[in-house]
Amino acid sequence: MPSAQEPQRPGDVVEVGRVAGAWGVKGAIKVLPFAADPQALFSTKRWFVEPAAPRKPGAAAGVPALLRIVSAREQGDHVVATAQEVSDRDAAEALKGARILVSRQSFPTPGDGEFYWVDLIGCQVFNRASVELGRVDHLLETGPHCVLVIHGGEQGECMVPFVEAYVDAVDTTARRIDVDWDTGWDRESA
Repeated sequence: MPSAQEPQRPGDVVEVGRVAGAWGVKGAIKVLPFAADPQALFSTKRWFVEPAAPRKPGAAAGVPALLRIVSAREQGDHVVATAQEVSDRDAAEALKGARILVSRQSFPTPGDGEFYWVDLIGCQVFNRASVELGRVDHLLETGPHCVLVIHGGEQGECMVPFVEAYVDAVDTTARRIDVDWDTGWDRESA
């Protein structure tokens, strides 16, 4: 249970970036977002923080559990932010490597045909013959498109490109993805 000073962290937090270091001398932090479009960082003023290394028992607190964001803006490939809890460059440098997490509930609503990876992970995947290929374990970014990495089906691991040619339907509410994928394709190419 969190102490009186430590905020209650929601159960739906998602890691959206890492602190790359300090920005300037007044305590701003530079965050490397995990998405090309860092809107999840701009969607809330409450960023939860996990230190780069686990705290040792008895160690000083140093890294706040929550950052209350005063301002945030894009700066090249990074997001530069100021927070009430970070007052100077030394405090900002102490956050270097820390994981930034935000509540999934605060994410902006994706457009039609767009999905957050976190919403695809764990979905059951079925082919057109209603054969369960398994569950999405993670996704790979290959440059031109993403690839669903599916575990748990009869064929073990399966990879399906997440493109319209192979993905027939995605229902994140039902946690189901329907694909045009033959169970023998991965074995034939091996």
